[in-house]
Amino acid sequence: MPRHTLLNTLLAAVAGAGLLFTVTARADQTLLNSSYDIARELFAAINPKFQQHWEAETGETVTINQSHGGTSRQAQAILQGLRADVVTYNQVTDIDMLAKRGLVAEDWQSKLPNNSSPYYSTTAFLVREGNPKNIRSWDDLVREDVRIVFPNPKTSGNGRYTYLAAWLFAHKQFDGDDAKIRDFMSKFLRNVAVFDTGGRGATVTFAERGIGDVLISFESEVRNIRREYGDGDYTVVVPPVSILAEFPVAVVDRVVDAQGTRKLAQAYLDYLYSPEIQRLLAEFSYRVHDPEVVKATADQFPEVELLRVEDVFGSWDAAQEQHFGRDAVLDQLQARGR
Repeated sequence: MPRHTLLNTLLAAVAGAGLLFTVTARADQTLLNSSYDIARELFAAINPKFQQHWEAETGETVTINQSHGGTSRQAQAILQGLRADVVTYNQVTDIDMLAKRGLVAEDWQSKLPNNSSPYYSTTAFLVREGNPKNIRSWDDLVREDVRIVFPNPKTSGNGRYTYLAAWLFAHKQFDGDDAKIRDFMSKFLRNVAVFDTGGRGATVTFAERGIGDVLISFESEVRNIRREYGDGDYTVVVPPVSILAEFPVAVVDRVVDAQGTRKLAQAYLDYLYSPEIQRLLAEFSYRVHDPEVVKATADQFPEVELLRVEDVFGSWDAAQEQHFGRDAVLDQLQARGR
């Protein structure tokens, strides 16, 4: 039966049954972006701009849907059947997980500039206004009078960055002495007030429930939280040494090839590198690569010594295996701190 005839038959059947319905205009294409927990507002700002850009370029309309959560859970959802066209994550290992299962190209990091990371950040602290505990750097977070909040590294890319940032600081501070690093990390984990599953939950715990002295998250996120919940209630502290947090993106090849959305998906990710979106990302307090935007926003971002996971652990995969697997270092440290 021709498609239009089938549609008319279905509509007639619905009308004959006395049911009410609303017919809305269908977009030419639909895109699903699987993203990290705290990126809702960011992509709510990016997506309308891309829709206008795509229509101007192609004459086609596009509907963009979002799926948000801890990136490990988002990646698992794709493995279990979530048909995301693109992923915009905050953790390399979660895209690598998809690559190992054949959903994403093995060489995905070479597909776009800057290791397929159109923007980056670091880890910073949000403290109560006036910084009553005088928090300046990572070594302040192991004091007995300080309680910290960040998401669970087992379920959140945000949480893994925080844990690894603390480890990298200790590695530098103690010149790689493993016993001293582990002692530091045991104290650090002992001071965690709440382990939420994602960055959004950690924000609610700190800002709405009033728990903890320090919320640890991406620099971009703590600045946005301060604006959202009141500039006069919180202070942002960017430590002088922290971690390089890349925000990798990739096309989910298996999905776009099945759905015929490869051109759209690739254009969407390319658009994240455009000057317009690089400026928008800087407005959301992300650090970007566009030279003109970097120059224009230099005063916005303090200088930080950015430490790389690869320089200490060899690779993200090695860090993941050593620290976040079952009975790995994180579990050992938490058991030690009980």
